[in-house]
Amino acid sequence: MSEDERERKDSHATSFAVHRCRFVDYAPSAVTALAFPPSPLPTVNRARRKTTGKKPLRYGTLAVGHANGNIDLCEWVGSERSVQCSQAWVVRKTMPGPYPSKVDSLTFVIRYPDDLDSDDIPSVSDLRLFSSGGGSELLEWNLDLSCVKRTIGSQGGTIWCVAANPASTFLALGCEDGSVQLLSVANDTLTHHSRFDRVSGRILSIAWGPPVPQPKSQSSNEDDADSDSEDEDEWKDEWLVTGCSDSSLRKWDARTGRPLQRMAVDKIRGERTLVWAVGILGDGTIVSGDSLGNVKFWDPRTCTQLHSFQAHGADVLTLTINPEGKSVYTSGVDQKTVQFSLVQTNSSSSTSGRWAQTASRRMHAHDVRAQVSWPPYTPLPKAYKRTYPMDIAPILASGGLDMSIVLSPAALPESTVTKVINPLVTSTDATFGDAYHRRITYTVGNAIRVSRKQRLMLCLREAGLSVWRILKKPQDEMVDQLEVDEPEPWNGGWEKILDMELKVTGNLVAGEISEDGRWLAVSDMYEAKLFSLCSDDNGKVSVKRIKGFPSLIYSSIPNASSRTSLGAITLRFTPDSSKLVLCTAQTSYILILDLTHETPRLIRRFEHHRLKETVVGDRVVKSLKQPKQLNGVLINGNHAEGEDVDMEDAEASVSGEATSGGEDSDGDDDPNLTTDTIPSILRITISPDGQWLATSDDQRHTHIFNLDSISHHCLLPTFPLHVSCFAFSPANPNVLFLAFPDNTLQVYDAEARQFPSWSKNLSLSSFSPSPIAKKLVTLHDAILGISFPPPPLLAVSDDMDPTKKDTQQKEVDGGKSPYALLWGANWLIKLPLSLSTTGGHSKFSRKRKSPQQDQADTQTTTEESLTNASSRLVTHYRPILHVDFLDDGELVIVERPLVDVLRTLPPAYFKHKYGSS
Repeated sequence: MSEDERERKDSHATSFAVHRCRFVDYAPSAVTALAFPPSPLPTVNRARRKTTGKKPLRYGTLAVGHANGNIDLCEWVGSERSVQCSQAWVVRKTMPGPYPSKVDSLTFVIRYPDDLDSDDIPSVSDLRLFSSGGGSELLEWNLDLSCVKRTIGSQGGTIWCVAANPASTFLALGCEDGSVQLLSVANDTLTHHSRFDRVSGRILSIAWGPPVPQPKSQSSNEDDADSDSEDEDEWKDEWLVTGCSDSSLRKWDARTGRPLQRMAVDKIRGERTLVWAVGILGDGTIVSGDSLGNVKFWDPRTCTQLHSFQAHGADVLTLTINPEGKSVYTSGVDQKTVQFSLVQTNSSSSTSGRWAQTASRRMHAHDVRAQVSWPPYTPLPKAYKRTYPMDIAPILASGGLDMSIVLSPAALPESTVTKVINPLVTSTDATFGDAYHRRITYTVGNAIRVSRKQRLMLCLREAGLSVWRILKKPQDEMVDQLEVDEPEPWNGGWEKILDMELKVTGNLVAGEISEDGRWLAVSDMYEAKLFSLCSDDNGKVSVKRIKGFPSLIYSSIPNASSRTSLGAITLRFTPDSSKLVLCTAQTSYILILDLTHETPRLIRRFEHHRLKETVVGDRVVKSLKQPKQLNGVLINGNHAEGEDVDMEDAEASVSGEATSGGEDSDGDDDPNLTTDTIPSILRITISPDGQWLATSDDQRHTHIFNLDSISHHCLLPTFPLHVSCFAFSPANPNVLFLAFPDNTLQVYDAEARQFPSWSKNLSLSSFSPSPIAKKLVTLHDAILGISFPPPPLLAVSDDMDPTKKDTQQKEVDGGKSPYALLWGANWLIKLPLSLSTTGGHSKFSRKRKSPQQDQADTQTTTEESLTNASSRLVTHYRPILHVDFLDDGELVIVERPLVDVLRTLPPAYFKHKYGSS
């Protein structure tokens, strides 16, 4: 379980006693569905169509559905000026599913398609997300509040597949009873529209045919036929295809709901063949994948078979088409991804060609359940076919039971005539058959937390939790084992002290254990629970739930109703375990709760993340509302519209602080100040001395609060990307380190309300960025956490001479250079820091210095330490779920190897290629 590792640096050496924890019973969830946003349809009138290819290629949001019901929303973290990014898509937020549930199908539709041009990439605010999970209900998700918005019954039993038409106006549901249900989603609605005729067997897969440009009613007078009437033309859906469980595909009339033709697939010994996947190309060609491993191409008019390939050894579960419709990718149970390409057979006619199997790769370790490509493919007639930049490779994303998303460049072989850019920066090659793929490893979010003082570790599951105690090594075992020729292994360094299963409505989203081990808090999106822990002399832990805790949250939320969520999306105990900071899930209030009394009580409520700001580019600007007065503070009274706000002004604009810290004194309940879209507070951290609280939401707003005065302190400028993780430095508790998904760093001094000059070398935008900053941005795995070693304790007596105390404190502070550990899923790196200790703020200092004094303090910092310092990248811990310090020089690294996870699954498909056994 534990081993010692030494991290040697060029400037100095540091030895860690590493607890390599693989005993944690965290079970990552399989990837069962993937979805990209669709592209808006071009205008029917070709004369009015805009020329494509003018806008730079952008990347849409990737939705990832899991077998436990959770859905991850991943965003591309590269800049708009560059089409390449080493980190690619990074999880921005996780929407927890109901418990128990699963996700089998995911579909994006555009809320108002007429508002977007054909070249636009829909943002999250433009999209609606639907999912199904083995039941008879279709779920629509609220992408802002990370919860289920509404549900609708299928009226046909279990939903097996869901597909949206290219115009984003209808959803087709394939049901258990053999029917296809059409739902209307036009104009942000969700209603039943029609039902197709029932057939024998289940509808397992579904795909819409190419839409046909069709003018509206021609009954209008010729006098009204002006230029504007041409815009009334629209796209009409004529047919769709379903894959069934009765060894057949069916072509349906989308208007009447009647089957037009039936296509039969192969059978073995009379058993039914299941058609798991189906797709349609722009010319109407139908592609199918079935349970025999066959991939077939069908003529759309005669519905006869054109090509048949025995490409897989087992079921073909998923199928996707490349953006230009010239290549098809299939995968399934045999973990193999096969590429089929359209090969020209007659040079004199560009339309003639035949499909051929051109490449095959095995990129997964278990069944592949979902595949999507970016840019997304839209089946359109040849005259309306989309064009994409030829020098940028499309990306194929796939996922399955091995819990990881695999990204691969998927340029066609003929694209190599010109140099093709690999957006993933994995290799110089960009074709599917030759390029290196990369794996987005599963992570846990906030599922693992550590209590340093009590050496406890909390691990959350969907509806339960476990608490482990990490035992100390005997003193004779604490020697550096790297200096011993044959070190003896030390076993038994952990014990499970608590295992709980909870009654929850949805999957757990947040959990925390206090430093003194007396408090345990967990929450789903609907209810937060607080427990008191007590240990006897034998180490046995007893748990007592604080029953009045949900009612305390209910009374702390203004205008709460019976439908108000009482859950917390994130929570944190202060280092002294006297307070609990709780961020409500759907209302985004920050509650400061006092735990020093017999029952918890509310100290203060903040709602600064609910206030209206305007984001222009990467700046926070003043609200465009009329001047308002909030608790005596003039809001937007002295600034012109759209004027940039200094951080001092931003503080005054959103503070709304009461003169006292009582719960009734907070008057931030003006409904005019709340936003229509309430952001979700995703990150929270507290400084080691308990003075500062920092929170960050999904709209890239970061606030800092003072927990001593229980007041709002400042609002940071809005960054281009959301904060991936942040932490205060124990060496200087007022200094906040912020990390972003593209592995860039920022440092902010909360006391001075500025970005210190010594931190400029951590930024790539500086004239001479540090080697570590350059190294971080090239890593493929995004940064997941920042860990600081606890400050060394100074043992002093009350009668010690103050001069000796200062001298001893300087010796302790100067004995080891401060540093931070940055870590991702597959890497760990040490970041040496040279924060000023001679003129910096003491750990227990509460006096605020003037900006001039703080500026003078930061000038004493040596910038060469960040510029010249080099750190060795550690990559032999993988995949990493959590990293934290138990003590100075004692590190906990939690791993969950893929091999251990796969042991919990049924054996993967394997077939002997030679011989028999």
